[in-house]
Amino acid sequence: MKFTSQILILFLLIFFGCSTHKARHDPEHIPPPESSSDKTSPSSSPGQKRPATQRPYKIYGIQYTPIASAKDFVQTGIASWYGKKFHGRKTSNGETYNMYAMTAAHKTLPMNTWVSVDNLKTNQKIVVRINDRGPFVAGRIIDLSYTGASRIGILGAGTGKVKVTALGMPTSYSKETKDPIAFKPIDYWTGNFTIQVGAFQVNANALEYRDKLSKHYQNAHVTTFTDDRGTFYRVRIGRFTNLKDATRYSEKLIAEGFGSVFAVAE
Repeated sequence: MKFTSQILILFLLIFFGCSTHKARHDPEHIPPPESSSDKTSPSSSPGQKRPATQRPYKIYGIQYTPIASAKDFVQTGIASWYGKKFHGRKTSNGETYNMYAMTAAHKTLPMNTWVSVDNLKTNQKIVVRINDRGPFVAGRIIDLSYTGASRIGILGAGTGKVKVTALGMPTSYSKETKDPIAFKPIDYWTGNFTIQVGAFQVNANALEYRDKLSKHYQNAHVTTFTDDRGTFYRVRIGRFTNLKDATRYSEKLIAEGFGSVFAVAE
């Protein structure tokens, strides 16, 4: 009986020990959002134009909020790299990870931001595009592809101290190499914005609500949005050139008694 008890205790130790070990080795990168087409849940107002990859997310109990603009972004810290284990898997923006491409993972930069990465020890420098979220290891700020790590000289060591500088979206490319050579900042704060105040599945109801609002609010209009749940007719009012003003106005509308109201990009 004593021998049987010892075997049982040994079994439990091995079982829970393996479970704990597995839990500490969850992937360092998050999968793509359930949808990258900006769908909303059935309980929310459909059609909110906020990129799925710009929404806050939580990993290991820590919440990360992607920044709205990459303008003037500079960060110094430890770079690492990831290769065969993730090769062929989906990245956070829905692409297929290619360990030989010049891409990288970052926790908060807007997706598709191009960044320069400087190896502060060797002065080697590369330019890569952010298409994934990570790395979720303490002290690391960017995860490079296999090729990116090789070109910046951190492949063997696994990590290296770098400076990351956001460049933005490409505006022109080299004729010889096809690499981007000029950029403009990615900025979700500026653009054309309006306020969504309702969404209907019956167009006549949306038009009636629009006509009612047009008596008191500017730019009352209806836009159509279709996804796997069907077609929705979204009623919007107002016109703004930056997200801050649109958000401020939506808060004013909520104070006036509107229900589900939010700023959207058009």
